[in-house]
Amino acid sequence: MVSFFDYLQVFSFGLFLVIVVADTIYLRRSCQINAFTLGMSHERLQNFLEISLFIAVNIWIIETLFSALNLDFRIFPPPLHLPLFDSLTLKSIGAFLIVLGFAAFILAIVALGDSWRLGIDKATPASLVTHGIYAISRNPIYGFFNLYFFGVFLINGTLIHLIFALFVALNLHYQILGEEKFLEKTHGQSYRDYCAITNRYFTWRQMTHSPTTDKT
Repeated sequence: MVSFFDYLQVFSFGLFLVIVVADTIYLRRSCQINAFTLGMSHERLQNFLEISLFIAVNIWIIETLFSALNLDFRIFPPPLHLPLFDSLTLKSIGAFLIVLGFAAFILAIVALGDSWRLGIDKATPASLVTHGIYAISRNPIYGFFNLYFFGVFLINGTLIHLIFALFVALNLHYQILGEEKFLEKTHGQSYRDYCAITNRYFTWRQMTHSPTTDKT
């Protein structure tokens, strides 16, 4: 029987896909910007991290959808589907994390405008966005992925979902480190000033001012 939590997972997959595809098409047609830049960096490690994450996420989506729809087929062997817990409280917390993550994701997409990219774009670097949700987090979209994957883990409670959640968190952290080097090289002192008042993931600090967007 498909439950509310199963519907939430399926709906959230669809919503994410619609937002990403719509924004990619808009940037391509209206701004002549290729927002999909995964694997196009000159750094081999960065390319490997981006491509491996892309492949892993697609496999994870298939696995999770089959589980949410109560289908018998599974990609991974039974030992990896070991249930670690089955708690309504944890499922509810997971649902909250997914909703919270999507709120951050949507706010980030709105704040980014035509600066949104999926990967590091060295051909047409985006402007430095520091307003909106970016005033309290330098990486709200990465934060969304972490909240989302751990939320799905809490809903399903299986070993394979825990493995994927940890893999994504570590992979994204290393990608963030690479992206920070690129942004510092691209935007210089403006980015360093931004980092001085805004944390990598989240800051509770009251923002007395928001740095202006760097158009260089």
